Amino acid sequence: MIQEYVPGKQITLAHIIANPDKNIFTKLGLSSHNSALGILTITPSEASMIASDIATKSGNVELEFIDRFSGSVVVSGEVSEVEAALKQVVIKLKDILDFTICDITRT
Repeated sequence: MIQEYVPGKQITLAHIIANPDKNIFTKLGLSSHNSALGILTITPSEASMIASDIATKSGNVELEFIDRFSGSVVVSGEVSEVEAALKQVVIKLKDILDFTICDITRT
């Protein structure tokens, strides 16, 4: 596997999967009692810890996965709570740490 890091502070992916098929939860080893997944990819990867803190304080979401080496964060919860948490992560990383952000997408 080849990994390439782009210098800078950025959120490269912020996506909500609303009402995913329960098999997605099963394949990821997650509890399927929630109705949405929120996925973030962040550079530098250490900022995934900050994003996780913001997300869990901003909404009633569960932190399902965090990888401080790849910058990946996955949260789950009700659709509105996941959306609120991702919005706060994007806003706060932009305002506090001057991150370049992307739009929050949704499927």
